Amino acid sequence: MEELNLTSYTNQIAEKLATYKAAGKKAFVSSSFQSHSLPLLHIISRFAPEIPVYFLNTGFHFPETMEFRHVIGDRFGIQIIDVSSPVSKAGQRDGQGKFFFVNNPDHCCYLNKVLPMEPVIAQHDIWINGVRRDQTKFRSTLQEEETMGEGKLRYHPMLDWTSKMIWDYRKEFNLPEHPLEAKGYLSIGCMPCTRSFAENQESREGRWAGMSKEECGIQTEFVKGSSDTKAKQP
Repeated sequence: MEELNLTSYTNQIAEKLATYKAAGKKAFVSSSFQSHSLPLLHIISRFAPEIPVYFLNTGFHFPETMEFRHVIGDRFGIQIIDVSSPVSKAGQRDGQGKFFFVNNPDHCCYLNKVLPMEPVIAQHDIWINGVRRDQTKFRSTLQEEETMGEGKLRYHPMLDWTSKMIWDYRKEFNLPEHPLEAKGYLSIGCMPCTRSFAENQESREGRWAGMSKEECGIQTEFVKGSSDTKAKQP
C-alpha cells in the first residue's frame, strides 16, 4: 500500500464520495480532530466540502482539542457540528457521586459517544469514518463498507492507510498537528482517560491506560460484532 501513489488513493476516495452524491445519499463524517484525523478531513474539504463534520463534545476533552477543532474548521473551510449527550453531567455519576469514567468507563462512553451518535446516524445514509486496520484488533476486521441496518452504510476510506501514509500526506499538504502531540500524546481522547506516550509505550495504549478497553463504543455499536462489545448500563 505504501509503495503506491497517495494521489491514487485520494482520487479513489473522491470518486466514492461522488458516487454517493450522485445516488442522492446523505453523508456525514465524524472526527476526533487528532493529527492523524486531518488527511481525511482535508480530502473531504477538497472534494466534498458540503459534507458536515460531527464532533462528539463529551465535555471532558482537553482545551487544546476544543481550540484545535476551530483552527482546522477555519483552515479547511469545513462545517463542524458539535453533538453532546442527552444525559446531563448530573446524571453521569454513580451512587457515590463519582463520574462514571472513574469506575465504569464503558458506560461513560455509552452516554457521551454512543447515545449522541444515534440521532446523527438516523438523519444520514452514509457515515464516513477514518478508522484504520492498524489501530486495534476490532478495526482490523472491518471492510471498506459496513452495513448498519435500515439501508445505512459506514464507509472507511482510510482503512488500509498506514501511519507512514498519514504522515506523508500531512507533510505533502503541510497540515498542522494537534498541540498535545509534541507533548507525547499520540492518541488523544477525553482528559480523564488519556495518557501521554511517556507513560505508555504504545500510541493507542495512551487511551484507557491499564484497562483492557480499546474502543469507546461508536466503532463497535453500529457495525458487526456490536453484540459482543456493547456497553452495559449499570
